[in-house]
Amino acid sequence: MRFVFMGTPDFSVPVLNALIEAGHEIAAVYCQPPRPAGRGKKERPTPVHARALELGLDVRHPVSLKNADEQAAFEALNADVAVVVAYGLILPQVILDAPERGCLNIHASLLPRWRGAAPIHRAIMAGDAQTGVCIMQMEAGLDTGPVLLRDALEIGVEETTGALHDRLSALGARLVCDALGQLDQLVAYKQPEDGVTYASKIDKVEAQVDWAKGAEEIDRLIRGLSPFPGAWTMLDGARVKLLASRQVDAAGTAGQAIDDTFTIACATGAVQITRAQKAGKGAQDAQEFLRGTPVPEGTQFGEG
Repeated sequence: MRFVFMGTPDFSVPVLNALIEAGHEIAAVYCQPPRPAGRGKKERPTPVHARALELGLDVRHPVSLKNADEQAAFEALNADVAVVVAYGLILPQVILDAPERGCLNIHASLLPRWRGAAPIHRAIMAGDAQTGVCIMQMEAGLDTGPVLLRDALEIGVEETTGALHDRLSALGARLVCDALGQLDQLVAYKQPEDGVTYASKIDKVEAQVDWAKGAEEIDRLIRGLSPFPGAWTMLDGARVKLLASRQVDAAGTAGQAIDDTFTIACATGAVQITRAQKAGKGAQDAQEFLRGTPVPEGTQFGEG
């Protein structure tokens, strides 16, 4: 089979690698255009772009797929199927219809739960016990297409979005190769109408920790927003990102350290911070952070 691969971030790279290792022909790789990054604001290729160049593949990064020339160029590839994973552009119907076998999407949730942009973050923030990957036939709706294959995995009690992201990426790479290997035998099933939820894009205003909430909700927020954008609080007038945590059976004044090991009381219960990052510094495990910035009992968080 002849493929077009469409993806952009780190999550997509293991899938591209798996398709190459499986011996499939990649007619072209589509990704988002390079963006200014770093202190010099030089244009930096996306992770998929960089990997595709290493592999010697034809890389295309149109700003849009809505114009006729781009659509004609896509159709001219004469692909059997397109594999789409976290691409980031809306695919017009003419693009969806161009490959002979259509477009397959790798979605990081157990559809119809968490359709949309941030399914991994939202699963952790909601306290879901499990999530997974679906291989879906794409249609015009937002993640509404019929599902060919799915597989689930448990979410660890201290797992962050970053760690879960990596596990789901590997699962997606395996699952799409399985799907492609038995495409003629698989029967797509329509998603149920019950249980639909939407994983809206993370808004940075969600990231500030409100210590007046319970430990369970705060712990989920910290882990769900790690590593990006990172839940944050104020400490001695400076912003600190909290990147990993665990719930602790303890109590105290909300937002106040109840010991010197980075345990902070919430409205109910407490959380112990296990990884944090000061503004302008790298992320550190709690012990390293505390060596440079002690947090004695009674320290108040959340005040500017």
